[in-house]
Amino acid sequence: MKVIDMRCRPAFLHDFFGATPGSLANDAARWLNRRVGTRGDDEHYARSRTQEGFLAEVREAGLAKAVVVGRHTPAQHLPVELIHRVTRGHDELLGIAGVDPQLQGHAAVDEAERAIRELGLAGIDIEPGFGVPARHPDDPVYFPIYEVCARLGVPVFLMSGPTTPDLRFNDPAPLARVAQAFPTLPIVCYHGYWPNAEQLIGVAFRYENIHVVPDMYLFLPGSKAYVEAANGFLADQFLFGSSYPFRPIRQSIDDFLQLGFDEAVLDKLLYGNAARLFKL
Repeated sequence: MKVIDMRCRPAFLHDFFGATPGSLANDAARWLNRRVGTRGDDEHYARSRTQEGFLAEVREAGLAKAVVVGRHTPAQHLPVELIHRVTRGHDELLGIAGVDPQLQGHAAVDEAERAIRELGLAGIDIEPGFGVPARHPDDPVYFPIYEVCARLGVPVFLMSGPTTPDLRFNDPAPLARVAQAFPTLPIVCYHGYWPNAEQLIGVAFRYENIHVVPDMYLFLPGSKAYVEAANGFLADQFLFGSSYPFRPIRQSIDDFLQLGFDEAVLDKLLYGNAARLFKL
């Protein structure tokens, strides 16, 4: 069984992911692991404090690809060059560049284009609800990023979910305007706007260019709606992600297989949809 993990971050990338043993940030990472259902060692990610350890985790989990996600927000910056350096030369890894038009202005557009054209990264991550001020994804400040991604034929990735500082911005409804304005642009929703699962499913029903990756929130209450949708009309728009290091990769695959997905759609959900998205 081939698997592409749509959301992986090795611990060494940032303290937020557990880079520093004994730190308050590492305690928070361990807390989040327990919160989303990690079984056994809640510091399983310690191995990924080195590049070699992370690659061993990916290989032992049997992944065809692990998608390493960059980030650019006022609170956390994983630079484009860092993601390129981590993923370069490793067939198992794909990189996503993070940009923030609020912080960078037009330079965010230039950086997005450089990340795709020159560095060979596979998509662009933006996080409207984590900006200062927080915004919705249909805010005009993000439209130049959508235009670049649509022109270059790569997906845009949107961060959502209950860790959004102001939960009013964890609302999938504004996605409709983006999907309508850019009908050929694949829009990937990390964290699946959980716990607003049914609202996102409703938007994805209307717009087939919206893709859903609940990742670690798939294993929390409310996931049944995602499973039912993926077994039906959402079969070509739903993708697997572990959200490592906040959940072990192999455990997440095993748990995914127990959620009730129809065998007929499993290959799409675990591999095929992502392979099509990245033109593999």
